[in-house]
Amino acid sequence: MTESVFSAVQAVDFDVAAEIKALTQSNAGIGAVVAFIGLVRDMNDGQGVSGLSLEHYPQMTEKSLREIVAQAGERWALQGVRVIHRVGDLMPTDQIVLVLTASPHRQAAFESAEFIMDFLKSKAPFWKKEQTPDGARWVDARESDEMALTRWAVDVNAK
Repeated sequence: MTESVFSAVQAVDFDVAAEIKALTQSNAGIGAVVAFIGLVRDMNDGQGVSGLSLEHYPQMTEKSLREIVAQAGERWALQGVRVIHRVGDLMPTDQIVLVLTASPHRQAAFESAEFIMDFLKSKAPFWKKEQTPDGARWVDARESDEMALTRWAVDVNAK
């Protein structure tokens, strides 16, 4: 599994460069790092978004993040993983999520980062409320996010 695993749910912003350094600084076996940084958009479903509020149940969310990262570690040869997801009130262009995966080789790093994001979007217990010109609205799960999970169900032992 991974040598270095870190996950956090936090209200404060994160520093991508500092997180990459924390992931890689003491592991010379890392040959590739993939970073996914999700940002709050100013548009969703054809309507303007002026803000986004994220809520969660801490114990349930933290457990879910650990399980997602553990599954990635079972599928790919990873040297490290860092996942940070923000909660609270966010504005368009704010960073909302960071997924870093490190591996000896790029394919495992790319695939595992994609896997983690697909599961975060569909299975992590976050509740999102957008502020729009018509008022606040809860964001439902997208069918496309659920469909993205189907490709990972094929071979649970792929490395």
